[in-house]
Amino acid sequence: MTDTLIALGFAIFIWWFSTGIVILLNRMSRTAVTLSLVISSALGIGALLGLSHTAQQTGITGAYCAFTCALLAWGWNELSFLTGWITGPQKTAILKSTTGWPRFAASFNAVVWHELAILMVGLAIVAITWDAPNQVGTGTYLVLWTMRTSAKLNLFLGVRNLSEEFLPVHLAYLESFFKRRRMNAFFPFAVVSASACLWWLVDFANQPMTTPAQVVGSVLVGTMLALAILEHLMLVLPLDTTALWRWAIRKQNTATPAPYAAHVPPV
Repeated sequence: MTDTLIALGFAIFIWWFSTGIVILLNRMSRTAVTLSLVISSALGIGALLGLSHTAQQTGITGAYCAFTCALLAWGWNELSFLTGWITGPQKTAILKSTTGWPRFAASFNAVVWHELAILMVGLAIVAITWDAPNQVGTGTYLVLWTMRTSAKLNLFLGVRNLSEEFLPVHLAYLESFFKRRRMNAFFPFAVVSASACLWWLVDFANQPMTTPAQVVGSVLVGTMLALAILEHLMLVLPLDTTALWRWAIRKQNTATPAPYAAHVPPV
């Protein structure tokens, strides 16, 4: 029980703190943004090496290490996108009257390079951990990837809270690809499917044959999935979605905005 509670608390803290740090970093000066990208890239490479090192480890420490490495790799994806370094060829807003295929094509072109970067990192992680006993890192990355893709689709199809406050100035044009409505038909399917996967993880963690390390790994991955489901619910509930990270978002008013994507320099 102690290991479970520690893993639960660790995952929640990392989710909250790392999200705030990414938001904060891309709202700082150009020099700080460039430095953060260099550091993040180095950490991302180190994370892949760490995943390779822990792939064969079956202890609790290996589970924590793999989980943290997956988050560092994902953090590079987020930072490279939010600073405008890796986004897509579409860098201008579209008219509100744009609908159908033109709207989808423009929306996809706004993030296509980012999506390809996520795919390449994901394939690297799968290759590194292929047929290895420690799949915590791979599971964590896949959860983040799947649920972030789901969130993007829901923002495109329409939800109550667009969370546009999270967008830095240089990515404000992305708001034009979002749609505000109470809910869309895809949303319930996404939440129910994710909840079913979460239930499977909980059930696996409670099996008598599951080792302590597997329990910790399941809790770490399951907590990230549960938090992603919570983030989905925040898209449609009448709540202030920025309250938890107000300390990072308010820095926008006092810091020099990050450079626009077309200049140089990333979730």
